[in-house]
Amino acid sequence: MLNDKLRPQTNKFTNLIGEKIEIDPNIVTIIGLFISIFSGVLYASGNLAAGALFIILSGFCDMIDGAIARSHNRRTKFGGFLDSTCDRFADAAIIIGIIYSGFVDPILGALAIHSSITVSYVRSRAEQEGIKCSVGIAERAERLLIITVGSLIAALAGGSHNIMICTIGLLTVLSYITVFQRIHHALMNLDD
Repeated sequence: MLNDKLRPQTNKFTNLIGEKIEIDPNIVTIIGLFISIFSGVLYASGNLAAGALFIILSGFCDMIDGAIARSHNRRTKFGGFLDSTCDRFADAAIIIGIIYSGFVDPILGALAIHSSITVSYVRSRAEQEGIKCSVGIAERAERLLIITVGSLIAALAGGSHNIMICTIGLLTVLSYITVFQRIHHALMNLDD
């Protein structure tokens, strides 16, 4: 939702940057994954603000890899596949770091990972059936924004566990709502 509204404006900005970068977009995708993993390590060490900062950096890489591919006519099916796969690893690494730090209960963290991965799976499966399925209240950009803002607020509150529990709880609930929105969208658009 937020992604679709901001995409035209962000694409103008990122395309200008993408035109100037002469690097394989898949390398940028991998760099973004390693930044996300490092974010997870920072969360695991209890550093909420730094973890949030590195989520922002990884998100920048996630926007730039596509801009490079578009600007240099290097879009490939493998690039899209790699990007989607790395996103799943990145999301899990961040939440695993938050779980390891003790900011949230492992069950809540596991549900957050499950719901995030399921959002992406449902879209992928629907698109295999020929349905565009980028619908729902909490796509990846929104989920990362929730973690980033919640982490920064928790850091300002002295490392508040309660704020992080609310943050990951909100993320999980919105992700499951998105799953059901996408299932409903598929139901309305699939012919038996």
